[in-house]
Amino acid sequence: MQSDILSPMAAKYEVKKTKTGFVFNLKAPNGKYILSSEVYDEKQSAMNGVSSVQKNSGSERQYEVRESKKKEPYFVLLAKNGEIIGKSEMYNSKKGCRNGIASCMKFGPDARVVDLNPV
Repeated sequence: MQSDILSPMAAKYEVKKTKTGFVFNLKAPNGKYILSSEVYDEKQSAMNGVSSVQKNSGSERQYEVRESKKKEPYFVLLAKNGEIIGKSEMYNSKKGCRNGIASCMKFGPDARVVDLNPV
């Protein structure tokens, strides 16, 4: 039964409208956020961002581990052109950050897309 909980099909991208545009978040099967996007002006741009994450998230070389001003590790996912297409939360340790990258690599390519504001 637990294998169902960890199934890649349980992971999802949530695309939603905010006060200033559209964003997407990649959520793991446990409901935790793995990766969040920038704010896009158009919903289609956010959907294109999801497609880019799906294409790039399976490749370890597309990730960079960075450190916040408070010395907290986090990671960014880069498109082939070097642009940031998603950013993680802040982690307490580099090990936690590496685990986040592993989750993004595992679930990112095949997670389903859920439009929270269908029109």
